[in-house]
Amino acid sequence: MQGYHLDPEGGVAQEHYAVIYAPRRERGRFAEECVEVMASEADARSAAEPDKKRYAAKVVGPARSSEGFRLYYLVCWLDE
Repeated sequence: MQGYHLDPEGGVAQEHYAVIYAPRRERGRFAEECVEVMASEADARSAAEPDKKRYAAKVVGPARSSEGFRLYYLVCWLDE
């Protein structure tokens, strides 16, 4: 998260468990279309499909980028 800090307590963005479609896991932010927010960590872990490049993660978002896109920022992958 270069240049600024997202505060989950500030009402702008919140922490979520999610499944992320990520062909390249080196990235730290993901477009809203690649993120499926889940109700719990267990749900995210059970919905993950690594063979289809869908990984369980903890994310912060959504936040609006300067270009107007809604993004989620990776906190951590749940399988590492």
